Amino acid sequence: MKTYDAIVIGAGHNGLAAAVNLASRGWSVAVIEAKQEAGGAVKTGELTVTGFRHDFAAMNLSMFAGSAFHGALAGDLARHGLGFVPAEHCFASIFRDQTWLGVSKDLDVTAGRIAALSQRDAAAWKTMFAEFGGDAPHIFGLLGSPMPSFAAAKVVWKAWREKGTGWLYDTVRMLLASPRDFLDARFENEKVKTMMAAWGLHLDFSPDTAGGALFPYLESMANQAFGMVIGKGGADTIIRSMTGLLAERGGELVTGNAVLRIDQENGRASGVTLANGEQFSARKAVIANAHPQLVFGKLLKPDQNRAEFDRKLAKFRAGPGTMMVHLALDGLPDWTAGEELKRFAYVHLAPDLAMMAKTYAEAAGGLMPAEPALVVGQPTALDPSRAPEGKHVLWVQVRVLPAEIRGDAAGEIAARSWGEAKEAYADRVIRLIETYAPGLSGKILGRSVYSPEDLEAENPNLIGGDNLSGSHHLDQNFLFRPVPGYSRYRTPVEGLYLCGASTWPGAGTGAGSGHMLSTMLAGKRR
Repeated sequence: MKTYDAIVIGAGHNGLAAAVNLASRGWSVAVIEAKQEAGGAVKTGELTVTGFRHDFAAMNLSMFAGSAFHGALAGDLARHGLGFVPAEHCFASIFRDQTWLGVSKDLDVTAGRIAALSQRDAAAWKTMFAEFGGDAPHIFGLLGSPMPSFAAAKVVWKAWREKGTGWLYDTVRMLLASPRDFLDARFENEKVKTMMAAWGLHLDFSPDTAGGALFPYLESMANQAFGMVIGKGGADTIIRSMTGLLAERGGELVTGNAVLRIDQENGRASGVTLANGEQFSARKAVIANAHPQLVFGKLLKPDQNRAEFDRKLAKFRAGPGTMMVHLALDGLPDWTAGEELKRFAYVHLAPDLAMMAKTYAEAAGGLMPAEPALVVGQPTALDPSRAPEGKHVLWVQVRVLPAEIRGDAAGEIAARSWGEAKEAYADRVIRLIETYAPGLSGKILGRSVYSPEDLEAENPNLIGGDNLSGSHHLDQNFLFRPVPGYSRYRTPVEGLYLCGASTWPGAGTGAGSGHMLSTMLAGKRR
């Protein structure tokens, strides 16, 4: 039996961040990963045709680039190959009349596009951006603090001292508001609202879901302020750099062997047993970078002492399902709305708020949406190294799908399993893109489709294809993620901790939970 200070289950980016931090502080650490390759949902590979590198799920690395983890270890990670490619032209939405609106890093360029629709909204955008400069440190400070904690309270106290009670009221109202209510109060043009509201669908928020205003606000303003970044050569640049740094710091990475169970001694997590029978002992902590329902439903024995916790955890809801469609192309889409769209990292095909609300409702009812919401990523517009010269990859994320199919809202697809329906639904996705970019089918050199079912098979944490590892609705976010009373990464089992997208601050590539948990553990007396 091998003995370490800490055992980390799962080599996703949060688990690796925790392991690197602890190893950097002198802890002996082993990371156990069931798959042959580390990374979880952050992987890059030749998914279609040889020579074309596709980001399997995550593409946008802006959260990682701006994270506290990266800020502390940027130089070390760079030595191990971490590289970013900036996007000056970040995201855009195309509308039904074949016009578009997008955010570029140059404020005057963005404001000029908005001014063509509404001078009043252009002024409101500039005002919001100016206020963001003062608000961002407080908002990101809160998102970067354990919940609850003295650090979080300190952020709120400092914000109150600097901004006053009115600002706190306004911020809390934004945190509780739906995207539609928040945007209606600030802008008059529907295209401006639509462009921003599309970000809500990334985090399980329809235009009318309470609590959904924050992400459209933060993404819009952060992209305006800092631009967007993707990984040089692929999103897996963050994984390769972290595994390299982990090895340098003395940590061990074990891949291709799943954890069979978490072992306990006198009620405390004492280590893990792998599927091949090998055992690893943990002196200080077992950290599960995994969906908590998998941890407590499969890796631990039932225990009446935690019956209340298990009951609450069983009610932790998944967000909607997701489909990924990866295309190898002869050339980028020829967007009818304008050639300039070929320069953007993301193109949202969610042309109005009514469509977003309808799509969300259909998926929630178990129907394959008639008009899915699409996030079309164009990574080779920024990083040509991902494809042969003159060729391109397209990263298409289909938002808000049902995990289990009850029907087809369009009445066209009879299949009721994703295994049978996915190719036909991917055809619908391609046809939808072609309404905005005619001739796309003729450019396709290879295609790979991952249904919600496929995503879960590749990464069991993505239950039902939920790439958020749990809905971010208000009743299971902030203090309530994943279970009230257990938002600070601890569990009812002494010595067992959770991190990952199911824990605060939730989904994304910011490594927040892994960084905060490991910082807390390293600060304890040994």
